[in-house]
Amino acid sequence: MTGTGFILRELQGIPYYSCLAFEALPHLGHGFSTRRGGVRDVSECSLNLSESPWDSPARVNENRSRLLSALHLAGAPLITLRQVHSNRVHIIEEISAQWNGVEGDALATRVENIALAVKTADCMPVLIADPVTKAVAAVHSGWRGTLSGILLCTIREMRRAFGSDPAHLLAAIGPGIRACCYEVGSDVAGLFRTDYPGTCWESPGEGHRGKYFLDLPKVLDAQMNLAGMQPENRFDLSLCTCCHTSEFFSHRAEGAAAGRMMSVIGFGKA
Repeated sequence: MTGTGFILRELQGIPYYSCLAFEALPHLGHGFSTRRGGVRDVSECSLNLSESPWDSPARVNENRSRLLSALHLAGAPLITLRQVHSNRVHIIEEISAQWNGVEGDALATRVENIALAVKTADCMPVLIADPVTKAVAAVHSGWRGTLSGILLCTIREMRRAFGSDPAHLLAAIGPGIRACCYEVGSDVAGLFRTDYPGTCWESPGEGHRGKYFLDLPKVLDAQMNLAGMQPENRFDLSLCTCCHTSEFFSHRAEGAAAGRMMSVIGFGKA
C-alpha cells in the first residue's frame, strides 16, 4: 500500500479526500469526508453525518445531502447500515429504503446511481471499486470486524455475487486511528498476535504496562494479500483520526461527543 495517491478536494464548501486511482474510473463518485464544512453551528466543525443526541436530524440530513452533491452523487439514494462490528456483508441488488438500518458492516452493489456509505470516527473505512464489473463496496472495519475478516469477506462476496477478480479490484483505506495512537489491552493484542503476527507491539511508555499498539491497516493489508489483490491497487490515506482532531472526528480522543464521518462510493449512470 501507499500513503500517496490521494488529494484533498473541496466542492460546494465540503472538503473530502479522494483517491486518484478511483477518479480515473468514469462515472464513479467517491470520497472520505472530514469534520469540516456543512451546516454551521457554534463548533465550526459541523459536518457530522450520523444521528447524535447533540445534533439535529435536519442538520445531519442536510450535511449528507451536501456531501453527496460534492461527490457528484446528488439524488442518489444513500444506503447505510447499523454497524455492529461484524463480518456481515450485504449485497444490494435493488434500490430500497429498507436497507437503511440493516445490521452489518459492509455493503456491495453493481446497481448504478446509489451511494453506499459507512460511518466512522476511528474505525477503518475501506472503499472498493471493480473497474471491470463496475461493482463497488464500502467497508467498516473496527478491531472486531477486522479480526473477523470483514474486508476479506467483502472481497470474496464480490467475487461470488459479481464475478469480480480480486486482481482487478482497487481499494482505498481512509482516515482512521493508527498504530501511533491505537492502544489496546493484552487480551485484544493476543488475538491479533495469533492470527496476524507483527501487527501489534507492547507500549514502551511508563504506566502503560500490559498495553499494546495495534496496526489495523497492516492487518487489512494481510487480508488483501490473502484475497489475491495486487499491491499496486491498494491505497492508504495514512492519516490518523486521533492525531488530527481538527480535521477528523475521533471517538478515542473525544469520547461520546464525537460526530461521525462518512466514506461514500457509487457509480452514477453512464
